[in-house]
Amino acid sequence: MASPSKKPKGSIFWLSYISVVVCNFLSALDATAVATSLPTITKDLNGGDEFVWVGAAYNLAAAAFLPFTGQLADIVGRRPTMLGCVGLFFLGSLLCATAQNMPWLIAARTVQGIGGGGIINLATIITSDLIPLAERGLYQGLLVLTWSAAAGVGPLIGGTFSEKVTWRWLFYVNLPLAGIAFFLAMIFLRVRTPTGTLREKVARIDFIGNFLIIAGTALALIGLTWGGIRFPWNSTHVLGPLILGFILVFLFFVYETFVAKSPALPFDILANRTSLAGYIATFFHGIISITGIYYLPVYFQACKEVTPIRSAINTFPLGLVVAGLAIFSGVVVKVVKKYRPANVIGWAFILVGLGLLSLLKADSDAGQWVGFQVITSTGIGTIWATTVYPILAPLPVSRAASALAFYNFCRTFAQTWGVAISAAILQNELKSNLPADFLLTFPAGAEIAYAAIPEIPGLPDPLRDEVRAAFAKSMSTVWKAILGFAAAGILTVMLMREVPMQQHKDETYGLENDDAEKEETKDCELEGGKEGSRRP
Repeated sequence: MASPSKKPKGSIFWLSYISVVVCNFLSALDATAVATSLPTITKDLNGGDEFVWVGAAYNLAAAAFLPFTGQLADIVGRRPTMLGCVGLFFLGSLLCATAQNMPWLIAARTVQGIGGGGIINLATIITSDLIPLAERGLYQGLLVLTWSAAAGVGPLIGGTFSEKVTWRWLFYVNLPLAGIAFFLAMIFLRVRTPTGTLREKVARIDFIGNFLIIAGTALALIGLTWGGIRFPWNSTHVLGPLILGFILVFLFFVYETFVAKSPALPFDILANRTSLAGYIATFFHGIISITGIYYLPVYFQACKEVTPIRSAINTFPLGLVVAGLAIFSGVVVKVVKKYRPANVIGWAFILVGLGLLSLLKADSDAGQWVGFQVITSTGIGTIWATTVYPILAPLPVSRAASALAFYNFCRTFAQTWGVAISAAILQNELKSNLPADFLLTFPAGAEIAYAAIPEIPGLPDPLRDEVRAAFAKSMSTVWKAILGFAAAGILTVMLMREVPMQQHKDETYGLENDDAEKEETKDCELEGGKEGSRRP
């Protein structure tokens, strides 16, 4: 008789898993589609000095609320929390689609971010409930596949809407998708809900800890987002939020360790070096992956003077290769039962790929920018699927939700850092490299990249070639800076140890029908035994 972890997956499992995948795709599609539309949105809403907040507000809100949604999933249950997050995403999308100015859009993106971050968080947590870590390679890869598929088609959708119709349809299209995701989760996501009264569940929520991490993360990321673009790095507008934010984050760690009775983040998940190394690697990978998603379209639209649609097509190698390698790497880890080799190989590809991307010029041919993307994407896809194994392998399965909530927090927090750091580098480099007369045409405080891109095709020669060359040189600096994070990432493998991966899962949050299936299997076996005893 097969062990419970090896028995065939039933229809309830697949329907539950498909509902999770659809919800994950919904969140990922929006996060990747907006990047291509940023120049159009910025121009339409006159938000040249606030462009970075269109992406940063989403990631900031997602990161700040991830520990909270992780704890809600443990206390209230996976299904109600997922439904609430999809509902918030629907509301945020509607507000984005109807935005009349940049502050309105930024506020709406914040609401979207809370819902979108929670969706991705719950998707990984529910997957861990349904599938043991040792068997999770393919299923984890499929989750990354949805993200990668969104990275492939999202920019194309964003570019098409912004160029052919209106960028508002980028958000309107989320409404029916969110409705489908909500319906699937409500009907088919049949996982167990913790017992207890509403009062007992509310009493377990770590309100103080969640307030500290939400406020601290928000303030730190506000300072980071403003730094070098809206205000100088040494200004009080930047240093004030940064310092206060990091103080609150530090207090969060202290409170969770010594005071909280039901901590939002149990710090025993960081007590071993292998899990800690996985978290650090996830953070560095988040910076690198979001930089590629956000700033490859900048290179194509500025240096190649292509449309948003064409820039989305040009970034297909990024999404397609990441998707394939994520699944392949997950399967390899499952087969060889080791995760360190995949992490080493992934970081090596990222190092080589980023180094090659830094060599791109304004007139580089398609063979170069396609090939360099493929190499970089091979590494990004491999790492995307494999840092979760060193994080979870040393931990008991009962800690999976907390561990995965912090895993998603590290990735989302890092993505906000990636957008902000790359924006600051690009802004400062363009100030140094663009012709002085051209720079004078933009108001002080404006984000030069997204303000300049729509103007490039109409510039006279040789100014147009000078501006394109300046963009290529500035983007080269961005890739070199991100290369440093890749170098730090490969060092994390030195901290990892190969720990046997669990062959079982936590039944507390498993499928509702698991017990019924076991009883049914037991009854069938008994009946079969009786029949056998009656045979001559």
